[in-house]
Amino acid sequence: MKKFFLFLFVSLFFLPLKSQNKGERLYEVTRNMPSFYDKVKQQLTYPMAWGNATEKNFSRWRTEARKVLMECMQNRPPTPDTYNLEIVGTEKRRGYEARKILFNVSGWSRIPAYLLVPEGKGPFPAIVMLHDHGAHFTIGKEKMVRPFNVSPEVTADADDWAGKCYDGQYTGDYFAAHGYVVLTIDALFWGERGQKEGADYNGQQALASNLLQMGTSWGSVITMDDVRSTDFLATLPEVDPEKIGTLGFSMGAYRAWMLSAATDRIKASAAICWMNTTDSLMTLSNNQNKGGSAYSMIVPGIRRFMDYPHVASIACPKPSLFFNGTKDKLFPVAGVQSAYDTMHQVWSSQKADDRLVTKLWGEKHFFNKEMQRETLLFFDKWLK
Repeated sequence: MKKFFLFLFVSLFFLPLKSQNKGERLYEVTRNMPSFYDKVKQQLTYPMAWGNATEKNFSRWRTEARKVLMECMQNRPPTPDTYNLEIVGTEKRRGYEARKILFNVSGWSRIPAYLLVPEGKGPFPAIVMLHDHGAHFTIGKEKMVRPFNVSPEVTADADDWAGKCYDGQYTGDYFAAHGYVVLTIDALFWGERGQKEGADYNGQQALASNLLQMGTSWGSVITMDDVRSTDFLATLPEVDPEKIGTLGFSMGAYRAWMLSAATDRIKASAAICWMNTTDSLMTLSNNQNKGGSAYSMIVPGIRRFMDYPHVASIACPKPSLFFNGTKDKLFPVAGVQSAYDTMHQVWSSQKADDRLVTKLWGEKHFFNKEMQRETLLFFDKWLK
């Protein structure tokens, strides 16, 4: 009898373990997403979006929406006391001059940049040219402007990237050759603002975490550096401060429409291959849920107020161009179209729909030469 009860006790004790071994264990995180992610998304009502906000005067709404955006970008880099421009190298090119410069982008950072200046009598229209992410950190500004006075390795790196993402054409040089001053900087963690220990994909997540721990964010630093770069550009005698635009591809596109939303020094913007909705991006199958590159484009808390197209709409009624590809695996077409529809409603409400260009190309995540040509024509229309 004692042996029977001992057997029964042991059997009951190990029964739960046997069930677990049969795959009965419950998990609450799949593909980096919590099982309740749909419920979280349902809470995102975007009360500050135009049309949802209590403020019905558009001009006052823009002011309030931009204030909310800035408040979410807490502990922002301070404005520099002086830009202290220094030209450290020049190269004559066909129709323009390439300059390697240093300037104070904030009270915290003095950075290198490329400045392209057309030949002839200015002032000229100008473009703040914003590089992509691409999980490729060894170059930044060199993705947009052909580098000079650099090692053969950097030149080869830049040429290779221009082929992979820009159809073999440096977008900055293309615009400079057509009469635009071009400024391009390294975003924090890229190129000459990179990691001392060497480029490391996981390092970006640690950087983002450390900045969050200190009350700011990586995405906010990048945006504010772009804002201060625009302020700097407007001070140059070669530049018409009333004719400054911004252009970017991929993460650079995100930076472009964020920059246009953040400052009215930007008079027109073009965003190539970065627009969507949180609902479409925050799924089990989208690249966004992997983290990584997403950290560079996160403004903490902003989703409690506005989605991506709502923030971009702060730029309304400025001329704004958005291109995306139907074969782009990073941005679901349904989300792109939904975001486009939202923005068209905003521009239409201000009788400015002719100033909003949205187009889907039969293209992957790529900025081809024909797209670049149409983008140039867009800026020629509004800035020349």
